[in-house]
Amino acid sequence: MGKRFEELSAVFTEFIERQHMFFVDTAAADERVNVSPKGMDSLRILGRNRIVWLNLTGSGNETAAHVVENDRMTLIFCAFEGPPMILRLLGRVKPYHPRDPEWNEYISMFPTMTGSRQIFDLEIDLVQSSCGMAVPYFDFNEQRDQLTLWADKKGHEGISQFWGERNQESVDGKPTRILAEEQVVT
Repeated sequence: MGKRFEELSAVFTEFIERQHMFFVDTAAADERVNVSPKGMDSLRILGRNRIVWLNLTGSGNETAAHVVENDRMTLIFCAFEGPPMILRLLGRVKPYHPRDPEWNEYISMFPTMTGSRQIFDLEIDLVQSSCGMAVPYFDFNEQRDQLTLWADKKGHEGISQFWGERNQESVDGKPTRILAEEQVVT
């Protein structure tokens, strides 16, 4: 049976910091639900009810499109090693783009990575733990480097062009606001 908490405990914080990946869940009002796996060094715990995570350029930008319409987000962490646990962090999120003043406040918390496109600031209003006894064991080998190599090869200009071509709309045609209005490619 799952348990509910109002904030992250020290045990939950330590659990999150040991994880090599997490999942981001979002949905627009009447569209598809998006579940996106995340890895790399892209998450920071700022307090008992606050997390920021760095979103890197990928083939789509569903999370950003959903957040434009609906600011609810859930982060899920699963124990793939050690004692079983699933941890869900539910709350409301604010996106920050490189053009936003808040960007500079948070980007220095993360390693420099070409293709950094949003920082999501999650205000947690519910922490839920469940047993996770059906989650299999997996051995972690290393983080993949293909995304970083791809982004570095494209460079900032190429990434900006990619955003204009591939990251402006969700699969359902919802706007992502990845580019400032004056930058939108038509």
